[in-house]
Amino acid sequence: MAATATTDRAKALRGPAAQVVGMIDFTRRVFSALVASIAGRRFPLAETVVQIWFAIRVCTLPALAVSVPFGIILALQVGVLAQEVGAVAFTGAGNTLAVVRQASPLITALMLSGVAGSAICADLGSRRIREEIDAMEVMGLPVIERLVVPRMLAILAVAVLLNGVVMFFTIMTTLSVSVVIQDLPPGSYLASVSTLAQMSDLWLSLAKAAIFAIICAIVSSYKGLNAQRGPTGVGEAVTSSVVTNFVLLFAANFLISQVHSTFSGGPIG
Repeated sequence: MAATATTDRAKALRGPAAQVVGMIDFTRRVFSALVASIAGRRFPLAETVVQIWFAIRVCTLPALAVSVPFGIILALQVGVLAQEVGAVAFTGAGNTLAVVRQASPLITALMLSGVAGSAICADLGSRRIREEIDAMEVMGLPVIERLVVPRMLAILAVAVLLNGVVMFFTIMTTLSVSVVIQDLPPGSYLASVSTLAQMSDLWLSLAKAAIFAIICAIVSSYKGLNAQRGPTGVGEAVTSSVVTNFVLLFAANFLISQVHSTFSGGPIG
């Protein structure tokens, strides 16, 4: 059975089209396993909590380290542009909407993909080359239900929470730079935010973070479970998962933004 599983993995990795089909089928299996675990009252809650704590530990500081300089750059660029077009009064709204709609979910997703996602891929890949996954399959244990589902839910929960933290720190950074360096009155800055920002912008940001988290977890798990050729194969799987995640996340961000813009009738989200 182990030889058959190896052959199936080798077939799954042939060509980009086969990988896309395999990843779509893997996504279906993951959500089926999630429903089965809940319906069968065997949801791996303890493992999910462990994975949530791990993702929080490894992702929070890198995300904050990226959000602060990003907020500085964004505030400077938006401030200069607002002065050139004579829209200084809307600097706060421009900064805040850019952070909420785009920067915060993307920073969160990239940190999860580069840190937590690579860790998930390396962990599952190491289990694969040590034949732990094959042993679980031989014993009839549900690999996806035991290993993939808790990691996906953990990434999902951390993404939503981390998105809020990154959003807060980035907005505070843009506010500080605009007030201290560009001499904007804090009252007018915040007034423009309350005028243009809507609750739907926050829901859009949270929805993006959740979708990005699911993509990150599924791609990382798929690549890890299909790792081959020993430790070298694990390294290749990690690299491939990070690159694939980045491409899919930016593509998903574009599609979500376009759909939101089409149905909301406002600017691109």
